[in-house]
Amino acid sequence: MEKKKILFISQEISPFLPKSEISLTARNLSQGIQEAGKEIRAFMPRFGVINERRHQLHEVIRLSGMNLIIDDTDHPLIIKVASISAARMQVYFIDNEEYFRRKNVLVDEKDIEFKDNDERSMFFCRGVLETVKKLGWQPDVIHCNGWMTALMPLYIKKIYNDDPHFQNTKVVYNIYNKGFKNNWDKRINKKLKFDGFDDNVAKDFDKPSFVNLTKAAVKHSDGITVSSEELTPELKEIFDAAECQKLDFVAEENQIKEFSDFFDKIIDTEVLV
Repeated sequence: MEKKKILFISQEISPFLPKSEISLTARNLSQGIQEAGKEIRAFMPRFGVINERRHQLHEVIRLSGMNLIIDDTDHPLIIKVASISAARMQVYFIDNEEYFRRKNVLVDEKDIEFKDNDERSMFFCRGVLETVKKLGWQPDVIHCNGWMTALMPLYIKKIYNDDPHFQNTKVVYNIYNKGFKNNWDKRINKKLKFDGFDDNVAKDFDKPSFVNLTKAAVKHSDGITVSSEELTPELKEIFDAAECQKLDFVAEENQIKEFSDFFDKIIDTEVLV
């Protein structure tokens, strides 16, 4: 029987970025799900603070070389890869000099979010999908970790929905408390429309706050999971109101089995349109 394929995408994965709720969850889940018998791929942005020499990143020439258009501007897509030998797994990195070659990850030296984080999110999500297509690897489930991945459910359901490569792909969004303080660029709805999204999607971003971004991600997901033990009241309300399949917070010792079973359940459920 063919192994089920789970694509993990995360804005942080340990040990490439410091330990955090998101980076550790993305690392442990991907490793655990692989050890549980599923086939996995893992992707994250290649932020400038990542030490390429220490972690032995190298460019995958056959996957690089594409240009992605974001807000009517071409941006070269570079793909790199590194191994986590202890986990016997590889991590692919989405790289672009303009978006990711900075000394900080999501905020500047004054702890203010980068104004183009919306575009960085768009580039990352689309870069992952285009790379997976080049790999010829069709995921059964895409598991999204961190708000930088929140647009992925929208891309799968609204932009790549007619692409045969993703016709059976489900999306699960993992909710964390970690968000952002300042709203995304107010032009994000126009950028999304330029990318092919219709007015019904764009209007959800008239006020591009972290909470509204989470609502949009959940709205277009086949399932949602929780990796923060106690969600904020606003996020808990979103989780409770969601009509898709749900998995609430699970203690660490039970996470791998619960998530693996949840992915199986999602795969066996009809595709959400």
